[in-house]
Amino acid sequence: MVERHYIFPGIIEMNVQARRHIGINIYLIDGGSEYALIDVGFLDELGQVLEMIRQMNFSLSACKYILATHADADHSQGLARAREVLKCKVLAHPKSVAPLQDGDEILTYARIDAQNIHIPMPKCKVDQTIDEGDKLTIGDKILEVWSTPGHTAGQLSFRMGELLFSGDNIFKDGCVGVIDAHHGSNLVEFIASLKRIRACDATYLLPSHGPIFKKDDALLDATITRLEGYTHMADFGTCAIDWPLLDSWEDELARGTVKF
Repeated sequence: MVERHYIFPGIIEMNVQARRHIGINIYLIDGGSEYALIDVGFLDELGQVLEMIRQMNFSLSACKYILATHADADHSQGLARAREVLKCKVLAHPKSVAPLQDGDEILTYARIDAQNIHIPMPKCKVDQTIDEGDKLTIGDKILEVWSTPGHTAGQLSFRMGELLFSGDNIFKDGCVGVIDAHHGSNLVEFIASLKRIRACDATYLLPSHGPIFKKDDALLDATITRLEGYTHMADFGTCAIDWPLLDSWEDELARGTVKF
């Protein structure tokens, strides 16, 4: 048996457990009699993840749930295979169901033709939908489900005591999950989700990428301010709500006061 490296009581993160970067952050919630996984990553990484679970002396049959934070390929390409091997339920937000069950390559970011990216996206059945306010019992652990859309329409976070599993909402350097109209991103909703995280009393944020970190209100404030600026920038296309430059230019045209 390999020693289990708990980052918090009952919480194992697979990159930390492996002592090397293997992919997205995959969290194992150890409830004693059963456990759950938050995300599973790419299919190529799944074998390593399952082997680590075995080596830590967890029974594969004791996995109660796989919780999908959202439908992006880097989080869910291995989901169908994991469901098959672990014989457990896959839970996701209602707005993640269609991308996962249809294997939608665009909404899951598995296909970006302009960059010659094409990742096979196996279809995966979602056994149960979960949404804002639901509570999930995993042995002696309870997770509260938060709907935190913006990066994707179906982005979920999970609260457990002082911990918030925050998905792709915010990372330690102040970056956020990709903002892309083709991907279903919504800047206004993203800002609202970040403001909710900013206002909560969680002590630690456990993101889907990179290091876990102590909740930093100044960092969140700076990120929110940056995203609020994006809502008025043509750089973000239809994710922006307006473009003040064009509004002022139209006024100049109407008044005949255009100057060069």
